[in-house]
Amino acid sequence: MASAAAQPAALSAEQAKVVLAEVIQAFSAPENAVRMDEARDNACNDMGKMLQFVLPVATQIQQEVIKAYGFSCDGEGVLKFARLVKSYEAQDPEIASLSGKLKALFLPPMTLPPHGPAAGGSVAAS
Repeated sequence: MASAAAQPAALSAEQAKVVLAEVIQAFSAPENAVRMDEARDNACNDMGKMLQFVLPVATQIQQEVIKAYGFSCDGEGVLKFARLVKSYEAQDPEIASLSGKLKALFLPPMTLPPHGPAAGGSVAAS
């Protein structure tokens, strides 16, 4: 993997899948699971607190994995990796699926506001 470490932007779709799988696996490591649980407990399902407590821990866990593939060990490295993954999502359903799983590990499920179609507003279909 020395060549991949030298040029992180040159990760192929297959390499991106491997790295994504490793990142997801890192979240299930016992010490990281504890860190994430503590961060979630501190956040209390508050989106602002999620950004304050959960996102930094999730970023650190990702950094620990992606640095082996040549990404810088900072927020910028995580952003570059995220952009690379995003560029492959439309072409590769497996990458899109893995990316969704990764996001679900540290982003709370989004709930639709109550003013959706079920809240009473009807659209004529004629």
